[in-house]
Amino acid sequence: MLIRAAVTRDAALPPTIEELELDAPRADEVLVRLVATGICHTDLFAPRLFPLPGVFGHEGAGIVEQVGAHVGKLRPGDRVVLTFGSCGHCRNCLAAAPAYCEHGHRLQFGGTREDGGTTLARAGERVHGSFFQQSSFATHALATGRNVVKLPDRMPLELAAPLGCGVQTGAGAVLRSLRAPAGSSIAVFGTGSVGLSAIMAARYAALATIIAVDIDPTRLELARELGATHAIDAREGDVVARIQGIEPGGVMYSMETSAALPALNDAIACLMRRGECALLTVPKLGAPVPLTLAPLLTGGRRLIAVLEGDSVPDAFIPQLAQMHLAGRLPIDRLVVDYGFDDIAAALDDAAAGRVIKPVLRF
Repeated sequence: MLIRAAVTRDAALPPTIEELELDAPRADEVLVRLVATGICHTDLFAPRLFPLPGVFGHEGAGIVEQVGAHVGKLRPGDRVVLTFGSCGHCRNCLAAAPAYCEHGHRLQFGGTREDGGTTLARAGERVHGSFFQQSSFATHALATGRNVVKLPDRMPLELAAPLGCGVQTGAGAVLRSLRAPAGSSIAVFGTGSVGLSAIMAARYAALATIIAVDIDPTRLELARELGATHAIDAREGDVVARIQGIEPGGVMYSMETSAALPALNDAIACLMRRGECALLTVPKLGAPVPLTLAPLLTGGRRLIAVLEGDSVPDAFIPQLAQMHLAGRLPIDRLVVDYGFDDIAAALDDAAAGRVIKPVLRF
């Protein structure tokens, strides 16, 4: 079928809207008509890692149009959100840890289906899709039965889209990775969509002390409105000392979402003994950076890496949707809508930090 998609042909340039040919769904695949798609930080740097020309987007939400013969959980007309891909048969998938699928990196960034085939073309030219096994910067997307999740009927699709990655990552880090108990304390470094989702989840879990750390006063104020009990402007210095002034001895948990090296060092140093720091992103796309291990070794502190909030999407995404519908996860406070044809502006606003969560509307 013919679709409209935002095609990136040069990593240094914004995508252009083009007409492409989309393959028919195979037995394990689902064809979804997109209604909305979130823009995540990964969409901004992925063109440097992904084969081009390519179509990005990995927070799609829409309506199922066709279902492959082997996909029993969905039917045409279902309202769904798309999330990360996983193989379903490796050791980690079988252990209910699909975010750590042994083939996960290739499935998200390889540009092809699991078997190496492509889903998109233009007049015989191969165009790489299957970004996070969806490529949802398009009017229609092919996904697999494993990364399509049915939504509650009342969940607005434009607000469901961010559940596919950013919201489930931040909220899952609190609720599933750290399993932070009621009454505990956390410092969240970075108040983008992931950090603010973590703060909302921490309030939901009844943590007693929730400290937001950022350099943007407007976002820090929003963090307070969404559940932070304290806000620290990192530009004023002495972040660790100020956190320890709020929680003598340090916080029980911390989370680094900003990809800034000073924040990572502070997120470790601000922990109490045997505290845990969740690392949700890395500075400089993983390039070597100076990092002191002394706070870890001298206090039994732990640094853990978290992917996709340790989510099992079919279970966790509907839970997040129900939290929103109950008024406990106000995703609408993060979202700014853009028309699909305005994708270049939406990507630029996301990169500049002018908006927290851009959502493309089709």
